[in-house]
This record gives sequence, structure tokens and C-alpha cells, in this order.
Amino acid sequence: MTTIDEVLVHRRTIPLVRPFVTAVRTAYALEAVVVELRDSDGRSGWGEAAVSWRVTGESPQSVTAAVLGPLREALAGLPVADLDAVSAAIRGAVAQNPSARSAVECAAYDLAARLAEEPLWRHLGGERRIVGTDMTLSALGPDERLDDLVASAAAHVEAGFTTLKVKAGGGGDDRRAVAAVRAAVGPEVTLRVDANQGWTPRQAVETMTAWEDDGVGLELVEQPVPRDDVAGLAYVARSVATPVMADESVWTRRQLDELLTQGARTLVNIKLAKTGGPREALALAQRAADEGLATIVGCMSESDVAIATAAALASVLDTRGWSLGGAHDLDAGQWIAAGPVLGGVRYRGGAIDLGDAAGTGIAGLAEPG
Repeated sequence: MTTIDEVLVHRRTIPLVRPFVTAVRTAYALEAVVVELRDSDGRSGWGEAAVSWRVTGESPQSVTAAVLGPLREALAGLPVADLDAVSAAIRGAVAQNPSARSAVECAAYDLAARLAEEPLWRHLGGERRIVGTDMTLSALGPDERLDDLVASAAAHVEAGFTTLKVKAGGGGDDRRAVAAVRAAVGPEVTLRVDANQGWTPRQAVETMTAWEDDGVGLELVEQPVPRDDVAGLAYVARSVATPVMADESVWTRRQLDELLTQGARTLVNIKLAKTGGPREALALAQRAADEGLATIVGCMSESDVAIATAAALASVLDTRGWSLGGAHDLDAGQWIAAGPVLGGVRYRGGAIDLGDAAGTGIAGLAEPG
């Protein structure tokens, strides 16, 4: 019987190709925390923890302590193929710490797929090797040039992206900025907006109504209000014609049920760092689908390690008809100057090729750059 033998953590600081600006922060580098599980036959499975004090409340130090402490102890000697037992052990080892748990569970799923000698996306039940992604444009701050935002949008469309997501709530003129992007890229490009909790419910309704009046034609607006303002989220969703997507407001099935209880019927952005791993992510997608709510798979500031598992999850959602259709939100791997691993998924403009190698296809660590 093949068992989990070692649990390792690898940390890398990776520069971004350009600053990443949202309503809550500006980032210039990625602090990647990569988890490696090794089995008794010498295979390695890979996962990654997204670290953010403002989102998950985790840091590289806290993730490392959780993984190399209680999580490693809980996994020692468990059968690689028994993902029910592995997931249960992870859930029982620590409270909270969703990103640390996700990194370990993603590595376990990768390891199990390698043992089965099939790609992770197929091991999970997906049938699509290629999944689509949007490209995120940083929020327009008070000192940012609108011309730069518009030029960035046009460049990404030229590079093959058919869906763009504009960050809002950064202090600039959001109404003017998004309208300018639409005018630059034309009507055929799908346009999304992510406010990252940056508005009050009234501001959200006023801004979204203005875009509707201007004929901007948005596919959706993501997380317009603070994550705990469920009543406000429901109010916005009822008050505008543009679909609203919940991100920070929905982590697991529990939060989705709370939203539904208060009448906030929204789209859902599923992120592994919030759900604590693939198992709950799939269960959340199923619950949303049962309620007639479409989903996408999203990412945080992560490397291609995390994107590999998230893209496999996206393949499953597309296969089962649970996703919104079109693009997911998995562009984070294109924001980094170089990945921390060799192999894995490959970006081709607005498409991600998951490949046919066993597991995630990651071959090992890259030399620190």
C-alpha cells in the first residue's frame, strides 16, 4: 500500500511583471508557499497556499507552522488513494487556516492522480483539457492614468484574451474607466468588474445603474460590498439588471446557505484558498448548481502551482454544466515573472492547457530566480 511519507514546505518570493492594484492593496511580489507531499514510492504531489492577512488571515509563517505541525502529523502513513480519509484528517487537524488546508489537500489530490496514472482534471471527473480564463486589469487609483488602463486592455485583447476583468474601488473614476475600456475593446469582448468590497450598497447600485444607462454591457459585477454585508449584497442584486457575483462573501456551503436565506441569489466565485481544498470546492459547486446558481473558479495572488489544481477543478465544472460558461478567473500565473516549479499548466492567451501528464504535470521545483 502506497502511503504519505513526507510533508515539505518550499517558500519563494517572486516578482510580479507589473503592480497588482485592487480596492484593498497594491502588490509588487508574490510570497509563494508551495507544499510538497511525497509518498512511500517516491512520487511528489504539489499544492500552494495563498497568503493574505486581509482575506484568509494567513501568512507564510502561519501556513508553514500549520503544515509542518498538525497537518503533517495527521497525514503521516495515510494511504495515498484514500482521499476520504486524507480529507477528513486535514479537516480534523486544524481549525480555520483554509489556505494551509487547501495546499495540503491539493497536494494530496495531485499525488492520488499520479498514483492512478492519469491527469488530475480527468481524475476529478473533468473531460476538458483546455479551460478559458479572463485577464484582470488593476483598479484605477486617483493618481493612475486612464490611458494606461485602456492601453493595457487593448494589449491583452491583442494577446488573445476575450474576457477582461476590471478592478474597481481604487479611488479613481470607476464609471469613466470601465466605459473607456469598453469603448477601446469593442462589444465582442466580455467585460467584468470586480469591486473587491469597495462600495457601499448605495454606491454599488448607483455605479452599476450608470453603466447600464451608458450601455457598457457588463457580464457581471463581483463582490460590490463588504463580505459580511449579506443584506447589502441582496439589495444590490435585487436593484440592478447586471448579474452580481459573490466572492469574499462565500467561502463554503455554509456561507452560500446564509446568502440564500437572506435572498441574495448571486453567481459564485469558488476559490480553493477559501474552501480549504478541492473536496469542499466541488461540494459548493454542486450546491450552487442545485440552486440554479452558476459558478466560476477563481484565484488569489498565486503561482502556477495553485492554478494547476484550480484549472482542473474548472474542467470539472465545465464538464458538468455547473459553470457560468466562457472564462474562469485564473490569470494569476500570468502576473508572475517566473513560476516556482517546472512543468504543469501552460497559458496560451486566454486559454489554459492542462496537459495530459499524470497529476498536475508539475515535474519538480525550479531553481530560485
